[in-house]
Amino acid sequence: MKHLSMQPTKLIYLEDFTLLSCDAKVVSVSEENSRGVVLLDQTIFYPQGGGQPYDKGIIEGSSGKFLVEEVRFADGIVKHIGQFERGNFQTGESVKCLVDGPRRALHSRIHSAGHVVDMAVTALKLNWVPGKGYHFPEGPYVEYAGSLDGLDKEKLKTDIENLCNKFVEENRETKLIFMDKEKMKEVCHFVPDYIPEGKPARVVMYGDFGVPCGGTHVGHLGNIRKMTLRKIKAEGKNIRVGYDVER
Repeated sequence: MKHLSMQPTKLIYLEDFTLLSCDAKVVSVSEENSRGVVLLDQTIFYPQGGGQPYDKGIIEGSSGKFLVEEVRFADGIVKHIGQFERGNFQTGESVKCLVDGPRRALHSRIHSAGHVVDMAVTALKLNWVPGKGYHFPEGPYVEYAGSLDGLDKEKLKTDIENLCNKFVEENRETKLIFMDKEKMKEVCHFVPDYIPEGKPARVVMYGDFGVPCGGTHVGHLGNIRKMTLRKIKAEGKNIRVGYDVER
């Protein structure tokens, strides 16, 4: 039998990204680089990845209160990194996880908006191949492999922005589907060659538009509110589309 500390952390946020709190049991408490590291049997905290920043918040139990300043994922385990405001935890102790709601909401809106840009690019039949996304509050963007040759950048910027806001106004509901990676091509217009191991394979659906993604999102696209396109520019062999959401 595997030792408890080797069991993968159950990722509650993957199944329901609207939850901002959960109960958990402490697996271990340690220290790395003069900071506390708490491992739990399950977590609501989103670890940084997929272009989305980590959650922050509090883990609290009868014997301590831990301020979560950073969250990381490696080899199936989520590390909650930070410091104790008071006390310490005992192994096996029941604790409550509380995510910083406004921070999560902003990250979810920015992340979903990146996929809405992709919906607009797909609707315009530009034949760009999706690459990386940067969904941080400081200058979010999505990148594509493709060319701007022969395209009017200003018109394109306006067309993409208008389509994005049209999709937001349609207020499509976000639905989650867990499926084998081989089946994703049936519901997604693009499936990257690399999908991270160690997490359940999940597709996020905005109406009939599917995208493989393990991040947190808005429940309905209307929650994104108004979107703006900052710029479209060539970056080497890639095209970078900078966007933002109403703050």
